[in-house]
Amino acid sequence: MHKTLLPSLPLSRFEIDRDHLFRDTPDLFGTLWADGETRVLPIWKQQALLAPGTGVGEGSGKPSLALLPAAAVPDVALPVYLGRSLATDRAEPVGTRIVAATLSDEAAAALEPDESRWVNLRLVAADLDDLDAGAFTEALGILNWHHSHTHCPRCGAETVPEKGGWVRRCPVQDIEIFPRTDPAVIVGIVDADDRILLGSNALWEQNRYSLLAGFVEPGESLEAATIREVFEESGVSILEPQYLGSQPWPFPASLMCGFLAHVDPDTAADPLLPDGEEILDVRWFSRADLEDPDATVLLPGSSSIARAIIEHWYGGPLPRPTW
Repeated sequence: MHKTLLPSLPLSRFEIDRDHLFRDTPDLFGTLWADGETRVLPIWKQQALLAPGTGVGEGSGKPSLALLPAAAVPDVALPVYLGRSLATDRAEPVGTRIVAATLSDEAAAALEPDESRWVNLRLVAADLDDLDAGAFTEALGILNWHHSHTHCPRCGAETVPEKGGWVRRCPVQDIEIFPRTDPAVIVGIVDADDRILLGSNALWEQNRYSLLAGFVEPGESLEAATIREVFEESGVSILEPQYLGSQPWPFPASLMCGFLAHVDPDTAADPLLPDGEEILDVRWFSRADLEDPDATVLLPGSSSIARAIIEHWYGGPLPRPTW
């Protein structure tokens, strides 16, 4: 497997064979529901259900997601076949087929009325094992695509899920519509004094800072997008972005491609110029700034590639609180 310069990223982990050939099985979900070994990952409002005996927070132990027999999850609104488990240290044997299932409010309440048992991926990703992290990330990515692509982009007709939920077909145009992922770049920018540049987004509280990021435009390479986005958001010119690694970010449908870059020495004296719309403030931070126990700056959470890139520059785990 290709090695990146970043440590294992929480949302890049997986222990699932996506088993794409099985998606063509006639009456796929009839076959899966009839198999007593099939397990269902219930999803409600982009949250997954914690397994009994596990929880979140100090003293709760390691969280684990509920993978339930199909008979225990009635009234599935939208099923998607995720694939076969590759995990060797789980109660489910290797080869167990897993289905993600979107539930209505009523079905979710009937399954587990305690809403605190339903958890957000960002909250638990870093603490889940590889199977759960991969399944949850895959489920959100494909289910979010379904929710935003219910109608044909050509004629507006309602589309129909096929092939285990990995295709939607327009019955009028007779065309297949496939899932899309939006590539985005995120970059750690370092100056001659080995400080890192962080920005505060207009949608955040003023003490929240993260790396600069943005979407890749049509006809643009990842490297070109990195240089453009950084300049647009901060006025900083960078040289030779170095690829570090990637991580899916299914909120709703991105692939975050991480880079590290240095400031162009010919423009190092230029002032910082946040764009004033998306980014309200940009600042250089030294390692001492991030270690200061009295600082109120909040940094990205442990599930994000932003956190991994900052800690790559920092040289280890950060002592600062997250958001």
